[in-house]
Amino acid sequence: MFAALFSKLGVPIKTTVSATVLEEALNGSVEIAQLHLGKSVCRKVEKQSAHFYSVDITEEEAKLGLVCRVCSTAKSKFKLLYFEPEENGGLSLALQEDSAKTGKVTSAGMFFLGFPVYRFEHNNSAAAAKDPDSAFFKRLDGFQPCEVNELKEGTHYFAVYGDNFFKSATYTLEVVCAEPFSTEKEKLRSVEAKILAKRSELSKFESEYREVLAKFTEMTSRYAQEMQTIDELLNERNAIHASYTNSPTLKRSSSDSKGKTSSKGSKSDDDQSVRKEKKSKSPTTMEASASDEEGPNKKEKKPKERLRRKRWFNIHHLKVDKRRPC
Repeated sequence: MFAALFSKLGVPIKTTVSATVLEEALNGSVEIAQLHLGKSVCRKVEKQSAHFYSVDITEEEAKLGLVCRVCSTAKSKFKLLYFEPEENGGLSLALQEDSAKTGKVTSAGMFFLGFPVYRFEHNNSAAAAKDPDSAFFKRLDGFQPCEVNELKEGTHYFAVYGDNFFKSATYTLEVVCAEPFSTEKEKLRSVEAKILAKRSELSKFESEYREVLAKFTEMTSRYAQEMQTIDELLNERNAIHASYTNSPTLKRSSSDSKGKTSSKGSKSDDDQSVRKEKKSKSPTTMEASASDEEGPNKKEKKPKERLRRKRWFNIHHLKVDKRRPC
């Protein structure tokens, strides 16, 4: 469970094949499907389970080379396994390749081409983030030779193991003869030879890089020290120049002028900005703002005064009955 959580967080965890699968293979109690060269198989394997396959090759096909590759467009995690037959009819695990992300898919492959081929295990991304320099120089340390480089004629056994923690793995398996791929065969031999040469060059380059980096760090530290020393000497020179006076106030001000000018400059700037704001608010603008505030009130009072006058005026028009005594 903890391995699954770390895998979800992007931390690579080295897993092993389930003991149940290995035991069933040793006992010969696994179901084996027949494969044909050049034919691909697309299936889905449950987590911590395996699909077993067998393929028959002739002596000529064995000399030309054999390639077994598995890929998953769903980017599932899986293991490609190679088993050797035992005397009791069971199968024992001989080789395994973990799937790795290559572009938009995950893939794994075994190449039996009659010459040394190599597997490449990626470095830990978390360790690379902490120390990228060391990760760079150790990047090709995972480039190691495969144990088996060629196969003999006969029946050979492969398996695809579901290495997902929470769900099944979808995959496409294909076993091909290397005869139509003679150009790719030579290209692979050439590029792996270049990678080996580059790995040996990296070890030499690392020592040179470390030496130059230490020298660069030393020079940058000295640069900062020299800059500070020059500033101190120039300030001391200015202070000596300023001491050539009989006025004690000038001596004191010259020594303190450097520290005070910055603070005074900031205060004067603030005072000037405040003064400018006060000047911008002229009496005319103040009166205009006051009139704007009083304007609506005056307009609101006029209709009220008219209503009062009308009401007062209407009192004189009331009819009074003079015949009735008060």
